[in-house]
Amino acid sequence: MTPLELVMLAPLMERTSGSPQVTIGLIDGPVAKTHPDLAAAHLREIPGNNGGACTQPSSVACVHGTFVAGILCAKRGSAAPAICPDCTLLIRPIFSETVAVDPQLPSAKPEELARAILACVEAGARVINLSLALAQPSTKGERDLEDALDHATKRGVLIVAAAGNQGTVGSTAITRHPWVIPVAACTLEGRPMQESNFGRSIGNRGVSAPGDSVTSLGAEGQPLTFGGTSAAAPFVTGAIALLWSTFPAATAADIKQAIHQAHHGRRATVVPPVLNAWAAYQALANRMG
Repeated sequence: MTPLELVMLAPLMERTSGSPQVTIGLIDGPVAKTHPDLAAAHLREIPGNNGGACTQPSSVACVHGTFVAGILCAKRGSAAPAICPDCTLLIRPIFSETVAVDPQLPSAKPEELARAILACVEAGARVINLSLALAQPSTKGERDLEDALDHATKRGVLIVAAAGNQGTVGSTAITRHPWVIPVAACTLEGRPMQESNFGRSIGNRGVSAPGDSVTSLGAEGQPLTFGGTSAAAPFVTGAIALLWSTFPAATAADIKQAIHQAHHGRRATVVPPVLNAWAAYQALANRMG
């Protein structure tokens, strides 16, 4: 089974390749914008940051940003999942190319992440992808982050966040926030991955998505295959972008409820169910008429 088949994205992708009016905020590393499989993508940068294009294609920051961008917006038929190539990708780098970062799940300080979220919201993002972890948490930094997430809530901007790859049970200031959709990683058989984090908030409000042997774009041209919750999160972000492209009148609450409505019953487990994008589409179709 392919990652797209596991989360039932294939039938939704047959209906739409997304809309340029739906903007995805990518808070990650810079992106190899000259990659031939991204050449036709609707890419924007947030003015005032260090630049959204790679200057060091071999850096982990650039490799990570390009990999996640490929899952979302590579051209159809490429080595990447290419979920929503016609959506607009708003690039807001937060990982420096000159600093060593964890390739599985790079980290950012809470206050830096807060600023990046606010910038994406103000620039018109409808959904923001966070394939990252928190570094050096502080009381003030986490308060800034909570304020930024509250602001996204008020503006109706959905936040999709990787649950983390430490193999622990617990939560962070990101996954605890009630507006965030946490994403755990599962195998292509839908089983929880050992290195994925889980927890009550992740089980209650999150979903699982493929985090095992995911292939996407490499910053230096050759496809790359790796995994973890970093790779899982953009499957959910991409599904949300396609749903909003298909139902532009839907509210953020409508989309969020559709993602969760696909799974009936009260959740009493720390492991979230596997995303079912087609069931979410059907739930929205029934609601929106």
